[in-house]
Amino acid sequence: MSTQTYTVTGMTCQHCVASVTEEVSELAGVTGVDVDLASGALSVTSDQPVPDEAVRGAVEEAGYALT
Repeated sequence: MSTQTYTVTGMTCQHCVASVTEEVSELAGVTGVDVDLASGALSVTSDQPVPDEAVRGAVEEAGYALT
């Protein structure tokens, strides 16, 4: 089990949180996604570490950015 933490910028509401959660959840191997709107924290739990670029791509697909 692996957990990686990132910071997402540009989120302003719960719809933003849902969009990021949906996109990141679709990545292969991801078993859990937790997004905190107030801090922008994104925690990704997976069977194996997920490449940072894959997470970045999913977040960007949702319309936001990783810092």
